Amino acid sequence: MRRAATLFATTALAATTLVATPASAAPATITQVPYPIDSSNQAAWWSPLDTYNAYAYLAFNEPGSQAGTHKVAIARRDGAGAWTKLPVMNGSAQAEYTDDDGHNQPSVARDGSGRFHVFASMHNNAWRYFRSDTVGGNPTLHSADLPDQGVGVTYPVLSTAPNGDLYLIARLDGAQSAGRSGRLYRWNDAASTWTRVAVFAESANRAVYPDDLQFDTAGNLHILWEWGLWPATAFRHQLSYLVYHPATGAFTDHSGASVTVPVSTSTADVIQPVEAGEVYQGNDGTGPAVQSAKLTLDGTSPKVAYRYRKNDVFTVRYAYTNGTWLRETVFDQAQTSAAIDITWAGDGKRVYYTTATGGMYVATKPGTAWTAAAVAPGLPVTRFAVERSSTQGDVLYLVDLTNLRLYYGRN
Repeated sequence: MRRAATLFATTALAATTLVATPASAAPATITQVPYPIDSSNQAAWWSPLDTYNAYAYLAFNEPGSQAGTHKVAIARRDGAGAWTKLPVMNGSAQAEYTDDDGHNQPSVARDGSGRFHVFASMHNNAWRYFRSDTVGGNPTLHSADLPDQGVGVTYPVLSTAPNGDLYLIARLDGAQSAGRSGRLYRWNDAASTWTRVAVFAESANRAVYPDDLQFDTAGNLHILWEWGLWPATAFRHQLSYLVYHPATGAFTDHSGASVTVPVSTSTADVIQPVEAGEVYQGNDGTGPAVQSAKLTLDGTSPKVAYRYRKNDVFTVRYAYTNGTWLRETVFDQAQTSAAIDITWAGDGKRVYYTTATGGMYVATKPGTAWTAAAVAPGLPVTRFAVERSSTQGDVLYLVDLTNLRLYYGRN
C-alpha cells in the first residue's frame, strides 16, 4: 500500500517546512529471507550486507542452541533469487555466542578472490574473525591472522577496495589516559594477509565509535566515526571524518589538507560540532548528542546522514562539504530509531531512516525541500542496512524484530 499524503519535515537547521510525500513514490520490492533470525540481530553500527554483481550476502544472527545465545550465518541470494545459507564455522561446529543486543551482530565483506570475511559478536572481546578457505565457501575461524592480539575489540566495519583488498575499522580497548582508539586494518587479497594501517583516532578519556568507511571513484577511503565519553556511552559527540589514500599512505581532511594520525577530539575534521547546551555525557544523559551515522560518495565528495538529538528527539541530519561542512535537517517530527543509511546515485542522495514506531522511510531532495516516502509500508522495520549496487540499485537489509524476520529489498 502506497503512502501518499503523510507529512514529513525538511529544515536548514533554522526553520521547519512540512512537505507531502509525492504520489509517484513507490515502496521498495521486499522479499523475506527464508531463515529465522535471533532477537539479538540488531545494531546500527555494523556492515552486515555486501553485494557482488547480481548476488547479495546478508550476515545475520540466527537462534542459538539455547535461550540467550545466537549462531552466525550468511544468507546468500543469487541472481535468480534463490537462497543458500552458509553457517559460519568455529571448528566443526557453527559459531555460537551469548547475546549482547546492539553490539555483537556480524559484519561481512567479499574480497576480490571471492572469499567471505566475517567479524562477529565482538563487544570488548578478542578477535572473532572468520574467512572462507575456498571461493564462496563457509567462513571458518581465522582470528589468529589479525594484528593486535589479546585486546578487546568492538564495532568492526568492513569495506572492499576496488582492487579486491578489504579495509576494516574497529575500536580497541585502552586505558582512560589514552582512550579507546579507532584503528584501520588492511586485508591484502593477493598475499592473503592482514596488517594494521594506522591508529587513526585516539583521545584521552574518550572512546571512538566507528560508523562507516567507503571508497570513492579515485580509490581513496573515507572514514566516519563519533566520540564518546570513556569507557562507553550510548550518546556520542563530534561526528568526525578522515580520508586515507592507499596509493601514498597519507591521511587528509575534507579539504585535502594533510592530517597527522591519530587525530584527537581537538584535531579531528568534525562534521557535527558541539552545539549550545551539549556536553559529553554518560548513558543517563538527556542533552544534544549524536548516535549513528553513515556516508556515501558523489565521485569523491562525501555525503553524510546521521542522527542528532535535539529537544529530546533524535532528528535526522544530512551533511556535505562546500569549502566547509554544511548541515541540514531532513526529519524532526518524531522520534527515530538508531538505524540510518545513505546512498548516492545518478538521481542524487537518498537518506534512509526509521521512526520509533517502526516505519521506514527514504528522504530525497529533488528541489529545495526534503521529501520522504515509505520504503516498506506495513512492515515493522527496527534495524536496517543499505548498499548501493551498480546492478541492483539500492539493496536493503531489513530487520523485523517483532516477528523475528529478515528481509531483502531493492529500491
